[in-house]
Amino acid sequence: MKQDFYEILGVLKSSSQDEIKKAYRKVAMQHHPDRNPGDKAAEEKFKVAAEAYEVLSDTDKRAQYDRFGHQAFSPGRGGGGYSGGGMNMDDIFSQFGDIFGDDSPFGSFFGGGSGRRSSAGRSRGTRGSNLRVKIKLNYEEIAKGAKKTIKVKKYVLCNTCSGSGAKDKNSIQNCGTCGGSGQVRRVQNTFLGQMQTVTTCPTCNGEGSTVTHKCTACKGDGRVYGEETVSIDIPAGVQEGMQLSLSGKGNAGERGGSTGDLIVLIEEESHPQLHRDGLNVAFDLHISIPDAVFGTHVEVPTIDGRAKIKIPPGTQSGKIFRLKGKGFPNVNSYEKGDQLIQVNVWTPQHVSSEEKELLEILQLSENFKPKPEKNDKSFFDKVREMFS
Repeated sequence: MKQDFYEILGVLKSSSQDEIKKAYRKVAMQHHPDRNPGDKAAEEKFKVAAEAYEVLSDTDKRAQYDRFGHQAFSPGRGGGGYSGGGMNMDDIFSQFGDIFGDDSPFGSFFGGGSGRRSSAGRSRGTRGSNLRVKIKLNYEEIAKGAKKTIKVKKYVLCNTCSGSGAKDKNSIQNCGTCGGSGQVRRVQNTFLGQMQTVTTCPTCNGEGSTVTHKCTACKGDGRVYGEETVSIDIPAGVQEGMQLSLSGKGNAGERGGSTGDLIVLIEEESHPQLHRDGLNVAFDLHISIPDAVFGTHVEVPTIDGRAKIKIPPGTQSGKIFRLKGKGFPNVNSYEKGDQLIQVNVWTPQHVSSEEKELLEILQLSENFKPKPEKNDKSFFDKVREMFS
């Protein structure tokens, strides 16, 4: 079982974004590979902390995690919703400019001078934006889970230049200003002595290289507008308004930048006979007066077909029957709801003269006069018991 992200960073669920950022700085510095050479355990903790921070630092992803836990980013939904599980060291170090600041001495030490960045310095290009789509599910798909295949119109990688934005390999040259590092180092004299600062190269914007001849297909952007077929594995038990995040399925980045995410918003299709109440499913059953008096067997609709139930003689209107386990599963546990069937005795609005005579005779009978049971509970008490 995965460790809680808040525990990994040592913060509370109520912690602010600034507190989460400070906590991540502390953990990252403690377990940084340059401080713990050859320590695989420290390196793993370093990666896990980056994974936790990537989720908790994003407002949308944090809201999903608070509601559904790790299940909100399960691998079956297209890579987990965050890239932490598959982040390499270059990915993690690329975040440090935002965490520590390019001008910070921590920024220059962690990543800038460690030699862990590629020859191109910072990650090339600009990250692609996230996309949002809506998917409607019927009750059966929600109960059992579903696999949906959709076509998404978006920016995709340019096949001509493989996302580089250059006409050919010879059109990519190391930046003359930073020498390919993507960073410019400056030494300043202060009253404390010489201070070294590291900033993003203004010429190549931190990419470490420049393009002399642009790709004619994408005009140097590294991406073109197109379409991609995406498969989405939706787990059983999702609810209206829940968001699933598919990492790397959004818009392609510019000039080889990382791809954004695809956010999937779940919508529920209404059922013609059933309605949802949390994990439970409710159905209103209408029976005739004779069936209520003599009892009967009836078929009722359920999420996965029809079920036969027995209506005992003397059943009162408002009686609620329960079909155990016929509701929706909980997306975060093995819990499963029930189907609740409320009996409503149907009263005819029009009767013939013969039926009227029979009803007038029955009206005089003591058996057809209401006799409330002793200590009979109110309808609201019964409902409270059903859901307690």
